Amino acid sequence: MNKVLEVREYDLITCNPDYSDVYHYIEKPLFDSLVAFIHEFTGSEENADAIDFMKCFTKKNVGDVVSIRNYVGLIEMQNGFQIQILPKIDLARGEDIGNQATKRIFLRMLRSMKDFPSKEFHDASLKVDRMNLYELFINMYLQEVRQLLKHGLRSGYVNQEDNLRFYKGKLLTKEHIKQNYAHSERFYLSFDEFAPNRPENRLVKSTLLKLAQLTSSAENSKEIRQLLTGFELVQPSTNYEKDFACVTIDRTTKDYETLIPWSKVFLFNKSFTTFSGKTQSRALLFPMESVYESYIAGQVKKMFQPEGWMVSSQHKGYYLFEEPRRQFSLRPDIVMKKDGRIVIMDTKWKSLIPDEYKNYGISQSDMYQMYAYSKKYRTPEIWLLYPINHEMRGHKDIRFDSGDGTMVNVFFVDIEKISNSMEQLRTRIDN
Repeated sequence: MNKVLEVREYDLITCNPDYSDVYHYIEKPLFDSLVAFIHEFTGSEENADAIDFMKCFTKKNVGDVVSIRNYVGLIEMQNGFQIQILPKIDLARGEDIGNQATKRIFLRMLRSMKDFPSKEFHDASLKVDRMNLYELFINMYLQEVRQLLKHGLRSGYVNQEDNLRFYKGKLLTKEHIKQNYAHSERFYLSFDEFAPNRPENRLVKSTLLKLAQLTSSAENSKEIRQLLTGFELVQPSTNYEKDFACVTIDRTTKDYETLIPWSKVFLFNKSFTTFSGKTQSRALLFPMESVYESYIAGQVKKMFQPEGWMVSSQHKGYYLFEEPRRQFSLRPDIVMKKDGRIVIMDTKWKSLIPDEYKNYGISQSDMYQMYAYSKKYRTPEIWLLYPINHEMRGHKDIRFDSGDGTMVNVFFVDIEKISNSMEQLRTRIDN
């Protein structure tokens, strides 16, 4: 089976054919497999509600449905059925044939995340019209490996044992007697050899070999075959855990910094979430709150740092309470400082609504959080950054004045036209 269902955040999936024109429809056996897959996945102790990446419930007149939450990526179950989950991004032109624009924007956003491979990839080189997200991730990993080969594989001294006709290194007496009882011309030796067969390269080669089996893209298959020729002197890893434990990223191994985390993702079927399952199902999922936060932080730094602002993300140092000890750490997404001025920004991956009497959909807890930031950082300038949606395009500026020195401004980010959005944000802050 090689069927792909493409959905977006907050979409519904049903197995009721009467509603196939309203919701995403899959046949009952596939639907049951999906429900079993969801229940199979569990959260870690830190995130016991991880199952909320999808939710199963019963909808009146429809029956059982599955709701997609704000985790984006690709799920592949044991039977080969794939669900590709795309973010809900509002495009000015509205139409997005084949979701190509959405995929490109999403991949651009992912580049901002720590340890994401191919930060230098070019959009034009990605075949978003022919590849699902998993194939695109593979393609970006391959681009990173190609860059590694251009710079040259890192070699190191590797301990080896061999039965040689010449002497070097250390004689292994016990094995020498066993192997060379009738061959006095040989020596069984232990020696160090400078070669590329080191843990980092073994893991990358093992990843390439596994991806060769997983990919269904002819382009990716061809690229993998070409890249493997550069690893002819490297043996595949025979113990992933041991080799990963031996990897140290420093100045000499900088080229492996993004490859190694992704090798772990591919080799262990892991993801950038706390989800874990008991089968060979794969779930490569990204929490969109984190993706959006990381992307906006990077764009704000790009726009404001050249203007003399000191910009920091996930700022630490302040606590809600100081006595009897420091408790409840405050960590705004973005803190900007310049000439004694402090601006706090917090990103929220949520669609607001054009209803003033419902506070535009802004949660009360978010406002309490902004008020605490204002008082602890002693600044009136607080900004909430939401993604733009169709209903809020062209809406008048939204701001809330506490009356005691706190002003919370709402700004809508057009992710499709991010540069223009950042220019508009700078203009509003400068004014």
